[in-house]
Order: sequence, then C-alpha cells, then structure tokens
Amino acid sequence: MIKGNLLVLFVLGLMSTGLFAQHNISLNIDGVTSEEGNICFAVYTDESSFLKFDKVFKSGSEKAVKGKTVFDIENLPDGEYAIAIFHDANGNNNLDTNMLGIPKEQIAFSKGKMKMFGPPKYTECAFILDSNMQMNISLQ
Repeated sequence: MIKGNLLVLFVLGLMSTGLFAQHNISLNIDGVTSEEGNICFAVYTDESSFLKFDKVFKSGSEKAVKGKTVFDIENLPDGEYAIAIFHDANGNNNLDTNMLGIPKEQIAFSKGKMKMFGPPKYTECAFILDSNMQMNISLQ
C-alpha cells in the first residue's frame, strides 16, 4: 500500500513540474464569409504528416460565425505544430476543390499562406507550443 501511495505522489509530482503539461490554443478565425457550415481544423506535428488526412494529430470543427469564429484547441502537449483550417460551408466534411485541385472553400494555415502553385510547407506554418496561446488566422 505504501509503494502505491508513493507511486501516486511521484506521478503527481511529475505532473506539477510540467512533464505532462497540456496547453490550449485559442483561435480567432477572421474573414468567415457566412454562417453556413463549420470551420474545420487539423493539427499536424511534422512534415511527413502535414496535410495528410490520415495522419492528423488532432482535428475538429466549430459552427461558423460570420466575420469571426472563435474556438479553442485543447490539451496539446509541448511541441511543434502546424494548423490547417478550412470553412466547410456546405457541411460535407470535405475541403471541396476544383478539377485542378484548387480549393473552392476558404482555407488558412498557422503562419503560412497559400502560394500560387499550392499550399505552404510544414516549416512555413510550424510554431512551438510551450504554454497556452492565442492565434489570429485569416481565411483566404
């Protein structure tokens, strides 16, 4: 019994030192053109997973609010991340594109911007998270 109590105290001690720190990102998404559909997000942790739907670290959506949609991404450990966002205006849970693969719905990224011939690279969008933070992102 004493060993079990010591283990619990040890784990609680590690948690209080930040070893298992979890952080939240408060996102302010500007430029939302309508209240139709949802604002969807995907969080990525490295270049090899970036913009691959089957390798998303964390994802979710919030009801779109015209002008600005605000929501939190919660419980992220310390680390490097990149976020991709799109306005799923028609509510089909997909980023709709034209025949050339160009998005027909509004999109945005943490830090990076769409280029003439495609999305930004992970390194252009990446940021370090080591505490709670607020991020302003404008849909394009």
